[in-house]
Amino acid sequence: MGRRLTNTIYRGDEMNYQEFLEIKGSRQDNVGFDVDEFNPMLFDWQKTLVKWSLKKGRSALFEDCGLGKTPQQLEWARHVCQKTGKPILILAPLAVSKQTKREGEKFGIDVNICRTHDDIVNGINITNYEKLNHFYPEEFAGIVLDESSILKNYTGKIRTQIIDTFLRSPYKLCATATPAPNDYTELGNTSEFLGVMTRAEMLSMYFINDTGDVGTWRLKGHVKDNLFWKWLSSWAIMIQYPSNLGFDDNGFKLPPLNIHEHVIPYKGQTDTLFVEPASTLSERRQARKESMQERVALTADLINNSNETWLVWCNMNDESAALKSAIKDAVEVKGADSIEHKESAMIDFQNDQIKCLVTKPSIAGFGMNWQNCSNMAFVGLSDSYEQYYQAIRRCWRFGQDKSVNAHIVIGEREGNVVANIQRKERDMNSMFQGMIRNMSEMVQEEIFGRESKRTDYNPTIEMKMPDFLQEVSA
Repeated sequence: MGRRLTNTIYRGDEMNYQEFLEIKGSRQDNVGFDVDEFNPMLFDWQKTLVKWSLKKGRSALFEDCGLGKTPQQLEWARHVCQKTGKPILILAPLAVSKQTKREGEKFGIDVNICRTHDDIVNGINITNYEKLNHFYPEEFAGIVLDESSILKNYTGKIRTQIIDTFLRSPYKLCATATPAPNDYTELGNTSEFLGVMTRAEMLSMYFINDTGDVGTWRLKGHVKDNLFWKWLSSWAIMIQYPSNLGFDDNGFKLPPLNIHEHVIPYKGQTDTLFVEPASTLSERRQARKESMQERVALTADLINNSNETWLVWCNMNDESAALKSAIKDAVEVKGADSIEHKESAMIDFQNDQIKCLVTKPSIAGFGMNWQNCSNMAFVGLSDSYEQYYQAIRRCWRFGQDKSVNAHIVIGEREGNVVANIQRKERDMNSMFQGMIRNMSEMVQEEIFGRESKRTDYNPTIEMKMPDFLQEVSA
């Protein structure tokens, strides 16, 4: 086995200036290879995306939930492995490894689940992000980040470790549905991992710090209409439907999503006519504790009187324990549980062996395909719109054949949290539409080689210089 690499081998003295310039010089170039034969089970638009990502060598696929990112990344990994003769590593969220292996079996692609580097085979290997320290990155020809938006959810130290560890990997692929749900400056994390441009460089080149709102970045005026989107399209593809690439949307229609809001009245003392919503973080925590018993009781009543499968999301340990006790046949997955219990419970829920799963978005909100469930409850909300969005999309995704019902059970004093989530939802929808609109023509050009439409200027009247300018020039 190769020796374990430390972060310093990439950014320390062992990298000379010439190597640094070589990395900088190849950032936006195609470093991959051409492939024309693909798994026949893939849709044509999926084959097109895999072909493009293989040619780029280092790229990102930002596709909405249920568009088949897993078979695409497996097909990408299969070709890189065949081309290089070296193993591939996929990093995935907890419990997604077994799901990916099952998906690979459907497409005739072998996937090896491994816990340490000793388990590696010369093929496609997958492990959890949490086990990264047990592997030697220099022995892999390529790396895939499944649900790569997880980069920004880790602490700065771990995020930097992921970026540094695979700095010299020849082939890289990022796949996620939410690259930047509210702030596209977060795309810099993906850009930095792929070796395109560091986040700091991206901000410096394309953004300006809004002096009216400290910490907020906006596109510079001279790049707003074209340059940033052209740069982004050179290494990333974002789609919500196959039609964004010019293909048919047959089979990719989302069922209705029904949001049911249940507000628990505030029973405490108030000096005003109306109940004042909690504003500070400490006030929100207190408000959540005050209404916990009623929220749990209402949620348990909904589920205990139903014969269907339910997914229950919470944010506090006390909520999780109370829900487990109040809901008949509920299985709880909490942070302190073993990895084996977490994975087993998530897979059992996927296989309809568990009627009700109680957990947190931070634990199980990424990567799992739970189209077998169409009922969920949020027993309170955090301010993270991404966690809310990802939690919703575990069930509400392409392939779901039922209407999805999401019940939000919240205390009256937590109204500000709901309003904040709704605002972020509007911001995300606006951003996504803007990104797809701006990138659409450039993506067509990048993938299919179609030139952007241009209107040539053919002057028919000779321009004459004014007399006063002629006098000055003379």
